[in-house]
Amino acid sequence: MKTPNLFQRALPHLLAAAVFLTIIFIYFSPVLSGKALEQGDILQAKGAAHEANLHREKTGAYPLWTNSMFGGMPTYLIAADYPNSWTTKAGRFFANLLPDPANYVLLYLVGFYILLVAIGVDAWIAVMGAIGFAFCSYNFINIEAGHASKVIAMGYLPPILAGVILAYRGRYWLGGALMGLFLGLQLFGNHVQITFYMFLTIGLYAVIELVAAIREKRLKTFFIASAVLALGAVLAVGSHASRLLTTQEYSKESIRGKSELTPKRATGDDKQANTNGLSYEYAFQYSYGLAETFTLLVPNFNGGGSMARGLGKNSETYRAVVAQGASEAQARQFTDQVSPALYWGELPIAGGPAYAGAVIVFLFVLGMFIIKSRIRWWLLASVALMLMLAWGRNFFLNDFLFAYVPLFDKFRAVTMTLTVVQTFLALGAALAVQEVVRTNFTWDTFKKPLLWSLGLTAGTALVLAIAGGLFFDFKSLQVDGKLPEWAVRPLRDDRASLLRGDAFRSFLFIMAAAGLLLACLFKKINGTVLGLLLALVVLADMFAVDKRYLNDADFTIDRRQQQRAYIQPTPANEQIMRDTTQYRVFNYASGITTDALTSYFHHSVGGYHGAKMRRYQDVLDSLLSKGKIKMLNMLNTKYLIIPDQQTQQPVVQRNPEALGNAWFVAGYKIVPNADAELQALDTLEPRTTAVVDARFAPQLTGLSLLPDSTASIRLISYEPEKMVYESNARTPQLAVFSEIYYANKDYWQADIDGKPVPHLRANYILRGMVVPAGTHRITFWFIGNTYRQGEKIALVCSVLLMAFLGAAVFLETRNRKQTK
Repeated sequence: MKTPNLFQRALPHLLAAAVFLTIIFIYFSPVLSGKALEQGDILQAKGAAHEANLHREKTGAYPLWTNSMFGGMPTYLIAADYPNSWTTKAGRFFANLLPDPANYVLLYLVGFYILLVAIGVDAWIAVMGAIGFAFCSYNFINIEAGHASKVIAMGYLPPILAGVILAYRGRYWLGGALMGLFLGLQLFGNHVQITFYMFLTIGLYAVIELVAAIREKRLKTFFIASAVLALGAVLAVGSHASRLLTTQEYSKESIRGKSELTPKRATGDDKQANTNGLSYEYAFQYSYGLAETFTLLVPNFNGGGSMARGLGKNSETYRAVVAQGASEAQARQFTDQVSPALYWGELPIAGGPAYAGAVIVFLFVLGMFIIKSRIRWWLLASVALMLMLAWGRNFFLNDFLFAYVPLFDKFRAVTMTLTVVQTFLALGAALAVQEVVRTNFTWDTFKKPLLWSLGLTAGTALVLAIAGGLFFDFKSLQVDGKLPEWAVRPLRDDRASLLRGDAFRSFLFIMAAAGLLLACLFKKINGTVLGLLLALVVLADMFAVDKRYLNDADFTIDRRQQQRAYIQPTPANEQIMRDTTQYRVFNYASGITTDALTSYFHHSVGGYHGAKMRRYQDVLDSLLSKGKIKMLNMLNTKYLIIPDQQTQQPVVQRNPEALGNAWFVAGYKIVPNADAELQALDTLEPRTTAVVDARFAPQLTGLSLLPDSTASIRLISYEPEKMVYESNARTPQLAVFSEIYYANKDYWQADIDGKPVPHLRANYILRGMVVPAGTHRITFWFIGNTYRQGEKIALVCSVLLMAFLGAAVFLETRNRKQTK
């Protein structure tokens, strides 16, 4: 037989790419006309990063600190550049191949296709698997919400797994290099939580391979593969050293780090407290219900999501509203408002279900019966583990993991593991179809696995469709009590109707897929046609469900308008912006921890970020949330934005008590620990007194504060990472600066007239300094040693990673030539 030439070998992959692009642009047709999504998290990110972006336009580099959110925080958690990380450059290139969000779905499709082709799956079956993975509902819900980092991390997860599998199959260097390359690209997405879950599943695979190596007496090959993979991982991690080292360092100061407060003081509840990371309640706030797992098979099992749009004229709720005497217009308005109440699961907010596809779930279950290699045990174990993690507080194992497994208590929203579950379901589904095509099954050998799989999936869907009401009452503890009594029963009927309709739907799709498998079994179609037809069935199934949560109506912004900064100032913003001094704003109208748009225009007391400084969060919880206006004063909160009681439009209220950028206090109080320091703020008058932790007492030794009515201190120069003050006093003074104290000595440094001096923490979160008598210039600047050292490491590791990849390609090519 003639050996295929390069074009013939590449043709199936080129056709696959054409199919992927066609699907993408059919789904995202508004992108072709210049439309874009108004993604909430993306807009919030624009607000958070605005000061940093302005500084970059002015100087050519991002600052390492910004004062735009939460009084001030490191910028590398919001917007930063990593010029020595080559995988970051590559990640940005790939992210811009297509307009958002088409680029993300292309990443999903191509990444999973690489995984399947790399482990020997036929091209059209790989297309089916890639569609099954890419079109999982959570993937599209993440896109709609603007969770770009999560999307990128998930897109690169499959090719990382490809590298791991290749290495343990004996192709050490290629596997290790691919794993390193794609891990580097995944870390560009900067979603460590997804990477953590991924490594848990890779650990399961390594254990299974180790057991096999012991049985087969080939431990040497196992350890070689493990060592090469470790090398690739080290180089990938090292190529992001500046990002990871600074993040790790900041995490100690954030809500994911250790609290200095005693547990009860930190949370008010000893049982829920965790002094080393997130609180138990916060970490498991988003826990999937055990029964809610059926959404993998039936999308509307729990009513879709709290963003549902499923009620109409044919609903029982609509009829009930009309029966109350409402007009059709009023009934439509009511059903539109109450549609989110269709969701009756346990999550506080659910963008939509974790629908993996009825066909994909059926094929995965079939694969657990017919896949002969040990990889099926890895797939099953990974799915089981990720599901158990998603259940959070609803499953006992997670209490143990939270208490004893490193890093587990640093992450919240454990439902994120459901995206990883979908990866392994799609992988198992594709391998099952591959097994059907390559194994000479007969009806006798195939009948039992097929019937068991149909019973577990199609049978379950049919039971839910016919008798779901026998098992569930369709009550929502979160919603039903807030609705009028006459609306609750019809709403529950609508929930039952949604379950019934989607369960029948899943049943029919599964039976269609089973029919195609039987057609292949009885030689009516070949493997290529089977893969193509199954791809169409999977696409038809999941395409329609995804359109419920991300559709043409969501593309509301002209892309050119979006690129010109879509955020527009309100009249209140414009009024405040006439003040050109340095101050902070408290936007009471939008919330203190859920709004970063205010930061687009002002330095904000609030913000929106998942890793606020722990001490700042302590003040938010203990004081600001309770209306302690003095805390706003010491943060130099000069303006408040509040809703007008009549118009509900935001209006400006000036705070005349704001203390300014810095001030001298008449006295100070030394307290023994963090508990006492925070408690002292309850009654503190920050204008005249400072509270100082005892560990900083040596800086105050011998300081006697004498009255000086002529003393002054003012900010004379501001940049995000450099602030200059001028002081004038006849006697030594203790100055308090309305800037956030950041503990690490390698970051904020200070000098007086060019001579380095120490500074201390005052009032739990601010900076303080002893200022000598006379006229002086005081400078604070953010030096960022860890970032700069990380950049050196990143450059070395980037070079070595590319060399590793080049060597792997050379060795793979040479080995192929030698085996011909």
